[in-house]
Amino acid sequence: MKQDKHYYIKQVAKVTGLSAQLIRKWEERYRLIAPKRLPNGYRLYSEDDVNALLTVKALQKQGHSIAEAALLLKENKRKLDSSFDEPAREPLLGEDQSKLNRFVIALLECGSACNELELAFQLQQAYHFYGLSGFLTEVVSPFLKEVGDRWESGEWDEYQESVSSLVVRDMLVQIRRNYQHNDNAPLVVGACLPMEQHEIPVHFLLLQFLLKGWKTFLIGASPAPGSIEALVSRLKPRIVLLSASTTLPFEHDPDLLAKLDRFAGRMPGTSFYMGGAGALAYTGDLPPEWITIARSIDEVILE
Repeated sequence: MKQDKHYYIKQVAKVTGLSAQLIRKWEERYRLIAPKRLPNGYRLYSEDDVNALLTVKALQKQGHSIAEAALLLKENKRKLDSSFDEPAREPLLGEDQSKLNRFVIALLECGSACNELELAFQLQQAYHFYGLSGFLTEVVSPFLKEVGDRWESGEWDEYQESVSSLVVRDMLVQIRRNYQHNDNAPLVVGACLPMEQHEIPVHFLLLQFLLKGWKTFLIGASPAPGSIEALVSRLKPRIVLLSASTTLPFEHDPDLLAKLDRFAGRMPGTSFYMGGAGALAYTGDLPPEWITIARSIDEVILE
């Protein structure tokens, strides 16, 4: 059952990145939201209010004026209210983006303030509430997307991004280490490439394999040259997942992909996959012979 959660304007400002003055202006001038009023005059905002502000902010970044964004938001709400009995309809504004739930909103507030303890607490609460599958899809994924977007746009500085990402990483490590599996389960190895620092996507992938009953092993950020080959040779996993979120590993060692591909060809009992923006950009129309370039986890986990 949904638990109602309300926020003071200072909290909404932290979550949305909008000033309290601008929030009040949008409320009064464009009637975007209708917060509750306490007897002392303080406003209380709902999750829907927060998501409405974030939607308008996103539309503004796409080039719409605030007045246009407000009209689009109201039209979207009108269509949603009248569409329940319709067998088919055109996609509505924002339907490709899930609304942020109370846990993600709380995490954004904590991340904005760089509050590590509260970030960890909220992640624990969300994990217990959703279970692993829902935790990954409903909390971790949208939160990290917001963190990345805010860092790229300059709304958050490197410290805010780093604290938020590291707390999430530590939580994923803790879950993976404590997750029970069958000793006879097939093994999947996830590995960052040398010079690859983005470890969280690999944790995310391995946890999805845990949900399918696999055992997992991680070769973490920026492994030493040759360590992937050495560990895979010893462990002999069913699947190897190679992560490349940037092209830096290939620029640093132009022969890296060819070396890994030759190694994969010498491991007939193991399927090798490589994914990430860097892998897709670097391989282009010339994919390796033995390593499959994967665009989604579904291509791998359903093998």
